[in-house]
Amino acid sequence: MCRESAAYIFLQNPPGLPAIAVCWFVGCLSGSKLVIDWHNYGYSIMGLVHGPNHRLVLLAKWYEKLCGRLSHLNLCVTNAMREDLAENWGIKAVTVYDKPASFFKETPLDLQHRLFMKLGRTYSAFRASSEPSDPATERSAFTQRDAGSGMVTCLHGRPALLVSSTSWTEDEDFSILLAALEKFEQLILDGESLPSLVCVITGKGPLKEYYSRLIGQKHFQHIQVCTPWLEAEDYPLLLGSADLGVCLHKSSSGLDLPMKVVDMFGCCLPVCAMTFQCLHELVKHEENGLVFKDSEELAAQLQMLFSKFPDPAGKLNQFRKNLQESKQLRWDESWKQTVLPLLMDMTPWTKD
Repeated sequence: MCRESAAYIFLQNPPGLPAIAVCWFVGCLSGSKLVIDWHNYGYSIMGLVHGPNHRLVLLAKWYEKLCGRLSHLNLCVTNAMREDLAENWGIKAVTVYDKPASFFKETPLDLQHRLFMKLGRTYSAFRASSEPSDPATERSAFTQRDAGSGMVTCLHGRPALLVSSTSWTEDEDFSILLAALEKFEQLILDGESLPSLVCVITGKGPLKEYYSRLIGQKHFQHIQVCTPWLEAEDYPLLLGSADLGVCLHKSSSGLDLPMKVVDMFGCCLPVCAMTFQCLHELVKHEENGLVFKDSEELAAQLQMLFSKFPDPAGKLNQFRKNLQESKQLRWDESWKQTVLPLLMDMTPWTKD
């Protein structure tokens, strides 16, 4: 069966070794144009493990710089990366910010309750601390469904739900979050008016076992930490149900942005994020979230945001309102507005 060659070969980098050269070669054979979507530099990620001056890392940088110039069109995720590609690599790129998919949105209370009841079957942090007087009433740690009316309400005095997601790699130091949680716990023990916390850290990766051991060594009285691997459809529901997101992504290059924060913002979830070079292109400090540089700052931000929780007039709720009013573009809308016109300009049109 004969098939017409694709007009474009899209490659997200990283990983680009050896994919860039392979895709370029296939494009030469098929007549397809190569489009590279730069999300980071692969060599900088390798440098986290081997060190920036390792021979393998230097070879990967040379390869990426050389082969990156073979593309017909380059996209990148930040203005900072666009400038770096132009100044240091001789590559002209167009900034296309990551946008959340349409299913990242606020979760209705009824769906929140269903999710909490489902997760409670596996993770104790989602289970109610006390049983309802009516056995027919469903209760989670956060919500309750009335047996008669079926109406779902938030429990009075419920814990705050803090969410983070990770691939458990070297570019995220979760000891910062754990230290901040210890400080938060001490504030409660000292009599501060703060809620208990359920901290959910989702994801899989090489350092998960290491951090799970650290978490197991903590003896929190007012904080529960769980590290589930969620089904794909449950992850956006959890983000849309949470009170605050935390991001510890540092960026190996300092030039990319954390996709997890993009998804959190899609769910109108305020974020506390670890600061780095170009984070301001996504997280607007004191507008849609806060940035921090260490555990002391994060602990102070948690104290401020959760003071008098849940407070409709508080800063946490104001950040959420700002996100709701921002009317963010979704991935497909951004594609049509930004990328599609670039492809149309590259496409030779002929009349029959």
